[in-house]
Amino acid sequence: MSPLLRSILSIEFGFAVFRVMTPLLFAAIGVSISNLAGTINISMEGTMLVSAFVGVLVSAFTESLVLALLAGVAAGVAMGAALSYFHLRLKADIILAAIALNLFATGITVFLLFLASGDKGSSSSLKSFVFPDLNIPLIKSIPVLGAIISGHNVMTYGAILAIVVFYIITFKTPLGLRIRAVGQNPNAAESVGINVNRTRMWALMLSGFFGAFGGLYLSMGYVSWFARDMTAGRGWIAIAAATLGGYMPLGTFLASLLFGAVNALAIYFASLQIPSELIALIPYLATVIALTIYSAQALKTRTRRVEEAKRVGKITEVTDVTEFKESS
Repeated sequence: MSPLLRSILSIEFGFAVFRVMTPLLFAAIGVSISNLAGTINISMEGTMLVSAFVGVLVSAFTESLVLALLAGVAAGVAMGAALSYFHLRLKADIILAAIALNLFATGITVFLLFLASGDKGSSSSLKSFVFPDLNIPLIKSIPVLGAIISGHNVMTYGAILAIVVFYIITFKTPLGLRIRAVGQNPNAAESVGINVNRTRMWALMLSGFFGAFGGLYLSMGYVSWFARDMTAGRGWIAIAAATLGGYMPLGTFLASLLFGAVNALAIYFASLQIPSELIALIPYLATVIALTIYSAQALKTRTRRVEEAKRVGKITEVTDVTEFKESS
């Protein structure tokens, strides 16, 4: 067995997959909630970045892990609220508003980082707290499985718990019902008294809430400092994971696990004589391939539905396809 294959099949690799998956899963849940409401949130990269920075800064100056957590989450919610204000109140295009927020997050974190630490690269000069690791008493004794699942940062278990919370919010609460109704047909939802803009505002704020945990994990769990642009495209990969998972709890978890495995694989490839630029490309290449396969399958399914509808007489002309898609 080759050294690389032995490494991939090792317990350490399984442990690394969950570790790398954590920020992607938090962000993917946030993206899924906003998309269910019909408002795509591509500002997740900026949300994670701002939350990561705020968490480290508050932790360093207050020496309180709880305050750092609350401040980081509040920053994420504020980013979601800002996006909803620009889009829903000021009627700005949500894509342009989200891109603006991402650029703002990059600039403001570097500026404030320099003011706080005198360094534009990282906050290593500031003493920051980190979230603790957690050993699960019963599971850690299980051979192989225990070494993979137990001993992670507490935020990793929080990410898995967030999937359950995501399911409860989406399918077991009135807010979740309104979010799905607004996302599927806003006009019909409005006709039964649902405030579409308010529902989408809550969805975007929830998106920022979950995304904030992903950012906090990066700077206070994955490492113990904030670095310039440390999200490194994870917000964009989370959008791909949410799309691949169909914006549903189980699908989002499995897709995040897949991208976590790909990112962990890229880390293991670093030990080989492969150019670092090519290794850095692996997660993004995997994202493009996965989305291409997903889009091809979705197009095939949509085409089959249209053909079946033509056969039974629901569609008589090609121009009726758009109306059929909306009605179905």
